[in-house]
Order: sequence, then C-alpha cells, then structure tokens
Amino acid sequence: MARLTLLTLVLVTCVTVLSGDDFTRFRGADATGVATDHPGLPTRWSETENVAWVADVPGQGWGSPIVVGDRVFLTSVVADEENLRPQSGLYMGLGVRDPAKGTHHWMVYCVDLHSGQLRWEREAHTGQPVVPRHPKSSYAAETSTTDGQRLFVLFGDLGLYCYDLDGELLWSQMIEPKKTNMDYGAASSPVVHDGQVIVVYDNEEESWIAAYDSQTGRQRWKTSRDETRSWATPFVWENDIRTEIVVPGENANRSYSLEGEELWSFDGDMSMLVIPSPFAAHGMCYISSGYVGDAHRPTFAVAPGADGEIARDGKYERSDFITWYQPQASSYNTTQIVYGEYLYTVYDQGFITCHNALTGSEVYDKQRFSPKGSFTASPWAYDGKIFCLSEDGLTYVIKAGPEFEILATNPLEELCIATPSIVGGNLLIRTLTKLYCISNAH
Repeated sequence: MARLTLLTLVLVTCVTVLSGDDFTRFRGADATGVATDHPGLPTRWSETENVAWVADVPGQGWGSPIVVGDRVFLTSVVADEENLRPQSGLYMGLGVRDPAKGTHHWMVYCVDLHSGQLRWEREAHTGQPVVPRHPKSSYAAETSTTDGQRLFVLFGDLGLYCYDLDGELLWSQMIEPKKTNMDYGAASSPVVHDGQVIVVYDNEEESWIAAYDSQTGRQRWKTSRDETRSWATPFVWENDIRTEIVVPGENANRSYSLEGEELWSFDGDMSMLVIPSPFAAHGMCYISSGYVGDAHRPTFAVAPGADGEIARDGKYERSDFITWYQPQASSYNTTQIVYGEYLYTVYDQGFITCHNALTGSEVYDKQRFSPKGSFTASPWAYDGKIFCLSEDGLTYVIKAGPEFEILATNPLEELCIATPSIVGGNLLIRTLTKLYCISNAH
C-alpha cells in the first residue's frame, strides 16, 4: 500500500497560539467541556469563515483531537477496501455483524496547531479487523490522552500504544478482543493520572478496568467488572476528600481507588446502554444514561466521601451521598455539560433541556433545535454560550442561562460524530474526512 499522508490546505494566514491549557483528554483536561474564554474563540463559522486551516484526514475515526503545546494528535483507521460508511440519524438495531473487509491500517497523526501541516504519522497496526462494530462507529472511536510527555493511544478492541511526542513508540499492550453487546465494539477512551493509564473494557465475556504504568506499560492492577453494556469514559475525580475513579454501568455506578479497589457503588437503574461520561462541577460528580428506548433515563449528582452501597432499592432521595436525582433527564450518546449554575442536556433526537446544576430542578423543558438535527457529539461552552454540533455538521450556538435562545447556526456540511476540542483561541472540529481549526485570531 502506498504510504498515506495527511493532506493539508492552508486557507488563511496561520493562527498564532496566544494562550490556553493543553487539551489532554476527551472533553478537556478537567472533563467538563467548558473552555476558558479567549478573544480568538469564535461564535460564527462556516467552511470558509473564521477557518484558520483545514486538513484532510484519511480513513475513519471519531476520537477528539488532543493538544500538547503546538502539537495536535488524532487517530484513524484506513481500510484498503470500501466498507459501510456511517450515516446520521438514530440507529436502533444490530451492529455490523461481520468484521469490516480487507486490510486496515490503525494510524496515529501529529499535526501542527499553527498551520495544520502534518508533523508525523505512525502505523500502530496493520491487519484485518477481528470484531464487528456499530455501523456509525469506527475502529478508532476512542479519544487519545497525554500526560504532557507521552501520548497514549487506545484502539479499544486491539491495544494500548504509548508514543513520545515525536512519534517514537515507547511501549504497547495488546488487548484480547471480546464480544460486545450487539457487536457494537469498544469506545471508552483512556485517561491518565499520577503515572497510570486507566482503561475500561466492558463486554459480554470478561469486563474489566485496569491501570498501566505510564512509563513502562506494565499492568499495575486489573479489576473485574460485573458489566456488559457500557462505553463511558472513566473519570478521575479529584475532590476535597480523595481522588477516585468513577465509572458508570448498567448494573451499578461504581467508584474505585487508584489501586483498583471498589470504594462505593449503587444500582442507578441505568439505561440498557450506558454511554455518557461522568464529570464534576460544584463539588459533585454527575452520572447519567439515557437510551431512548428506556423509560428511566436518570441523572445523579453524587457528593464526595461515599463508602459501600450508597442507595438501596431505588431510594435515591434517602441517600446521604446522592445530592439530587432526576429520573428522565439524560441523553443517549452525548455527555451533559454544566456551565455556571445550569446543567444542559442535548438529546440525540434534536432537543435540549436545562436544569439547575445545584438542585436538579427544571429550568426549561425540552426545546427543539431548528432546523432539526440529530446529535452524538457532546456540547461545549465558552463566552456565555453553549455549542451543540449535529451529526450533519451544523453547530447551534445557544445563549447560556435560564431562557432558550439560538444565537447562530454554523454549517460544515459533513457528518460529525466526534466531540470538538478547544485550546487557546482555537476550536478544532473533526468531520468525517477533515479537521478544521476555527478561530477569530487571524
């Protein structure tokens, strides 16, 4: 196969990165999706307006870009043969029951944040897929993570790879693929904390959470999980009492110590498919799941310091550690966002709701996006606005606060599943075939 390259078209003068923290994992370093306000961050854009650069990305991948300094990292899987292309809209059925055809190339790319030019590319693995996948997903569904010195790339049913920032492979750990629910494949992204890379792999055969030494790749610990159908990214919750790893699940929401010991759990009567990822705000950890076919689509706000089983028989209101609970306030794919005192939920079928993040009380009920759209990417926020990217590539700009108002709609005209990333004055949006750098600072 001819060597694949990331082709770049620079549309305008390159952006100078003024400031901003590194974007080190799915939804940013703190996992909230809320960015620091910056004069370069735009409210309006299109395929040409406020575009610093755009790069063509070969293959298919739905991981968010991550950023260290002026390096942007993303992954993709390139197939030698044509396979089923994902399409927008709600999918309620079986996965692609057979592995994709032909030889595939599991790729890692490093792009310059200033220009969009390719710095390096590495082929982590070459071969034929051995497991099927969800028809809207990819064999590169996970967002990579970094500790600022090393890049940790997870291809969920294949392996965990560690590179230095110049692309040298430092170590790898292969993952034995297992049968997943409905043959949807893996999607949970890794996180890194205090020298450990944490990976969750829930499946129908042998689910687990494990930690690998960030320098050597040695497995430090591995804990079995009584779960089969969850894809949420684990959350390292650094609260006032301790640091713990929170992982939702259909059977139980659980917290683990940094040594892999279970700290607390409760049966949240979660949806049959658990996808939204936990995050923290106002001193609480927010946990949710909302498969569209389930009557119970809960959101929980959990206080720190819990131990053992914290709620029995669905008596969530009686728990000392569940600050509030809403039985029907969660989305299916997207992770919620807390901005200020409000919690916003973007529903896959084109609605948004707002609740008080401190009490759970409803601020406004379901409001429909217009024009209509479906959603997989999680929302993000800055400058008093909530941004919601539809699968059709249209971003709705919503006024933050107690009243629903669409301020702008920004089209990119291509399928969008990946959650965007923000660093300094740059917004990075990944579409099916491209990576856009959007900014006012040019």
